[in-house]
Amino acid sequence: MSPLLAIGIAFVLLALLALVLLVLFPPPRRIAVERRLAPGEQYVSAVTRATDKTVAVLDSAIAQRNRGWFNEERLELAGVRSTPSGVVLVTFGLAAVLALLGVLVGFGSWLALVWALLFAAFAPVLANLYLTIRTGRRRAAFADQLDDTLQLLSGNLRAGHGLTQALDSVARFADPPTSEEFSRIVNETRIGRDLGEALHGTAARMRSDDFTWAAQAIEINRSTGGNLAETLQRTAATIRERNQIRRQVKALSAEGRLSAIILIALPIAVFFGVLILQPAYLAPFVETIFGWMALALAAVLMTVGTVWMLFAVRVKF
Repeated sequence: MSPLLAIGIAFVLLALLALVLLVLFPPPRRIAVERRLAPGEQYVSAVTRATDKTVAVLDSAIAQRNRGWFNEERLELAGVRSTPSGVVLVTFGLAAVLALLGVLVGFGSWLALVWALLFAAFAPVLANLYLTIRTGRRRAAFADQLDDTLQLLSGNLRAGHGLTQALDSVARFADPPTSEEFSRIVNETRIGRDLGEALHGTAARMRSDDFTWAAQAIEINRSTGGNLAETLQRTAATIRERNQIRRQVKALSAEGRLSAIILIALPIAVFFGVLILQPAYLAPFVETIFGWMALALAAVLMTVGTVWMLFAVRVKF
């Protein structure tokens, strides 16, 4: 029996023993903490105090750095409703779990520490990748909703509402992320920012050329006058046609993108699968200098091939 299997069986047996003991000998009932405190007094546990101190230290450290992977602007752009310190704590927890996995992979040898450090280093990379994916999906959803958004703006203007009221209507009745971004525009204009600057700022945040055109149309109409509802309706029709072509291009390039994902993931999955199931097979790679050189060369070639394929299947429209 392998040591890894023996440890797993031992943990399962300990869990069953703990469950049996809790069923046979349940803990005595205790009086609730709220009933043992004086009126107006608030109970704060040691864990809560330690957590508050940790969060305060992380907040002060993050506040000193305007840029970073987990700043407030990045989290807001990804639609993550959490503080930067909370995301950092979750990342540390993920690093601890990955480090434990690395220890299990290299259990019984000095490489356990190396694998633990390598696995833990992937935690911030995975967190950054998660935020990048959420940001991309949020921007794509904003682009897909843009033609309906402009149609709603045009309808409100035709009904006799002012431009600010039309923007507020979109902020209240549209689907996220459009409602969230238009709420930001409305709030910025209420505190004194120019409407054109707010619209162009949202277009830059969402990286939407279509919304940049809409913002320019609104800004020109505010300066020269004209039928803004008709202009927005025509802009919405143009954007709708562009979205249809973009979806067709995305569907036609889906096979290439899927092939690239499989070709990138397959060598990595096979490597880690062999590493877990038959680590002795890969021992020559870490026992000789030529093995380390081969691993380094494989990593470089894998990186170059990944970048090459990603650019090959990316169709810019």
